[in-house]
Amino acid sequence: MKNCYCHSGKSFESCCEVFLKKQSFPVVPEQLMRSRYSAYVLQNADYLMATTHVSQRKYYSKSEILKWSKSNTWLKLEVLNALENRVEFKAYYLDEKLEAKVHHEQSTFKKEDHLWYYVDGIFFDSL
Repeated sequence: MKNCYCHSGKSFESCCEVFLKKQSFPVVPEQLMRSRYSAYVLQNADYLMATTHVSQRKYYSKSEILKWSKSNTWLKLEVLNALENRVEFKAYYLDEKLEAKVHHEQSTFKKEDHLWYYVDGIFFDSL
């Protein structure tokens, strides 16, 4: 069994894979955030668009998401805080120049029709 890309300590099969394959749906925002990180690692732009709140989708394009996810080497996810509808995390990666980077964000999520969606985030300075 492969460890999950989101570094939850669980296997990919019992963690994010069930969400990416739509066999199950995240019940808390942290699960959605972790599965979205795994989607970036796996370059699954369809999942990222589908889990973005409908009010925000016009600000994103699948081609740009795919380009960004492919141009980086994803190393690790660290969840710093997960409360109600917010998750603060750091995503560690190497950019196209193989420079170490950290994407530090506090994401906001919204539950609608029993499903969680990514709305937006506050971005903090990174390396």
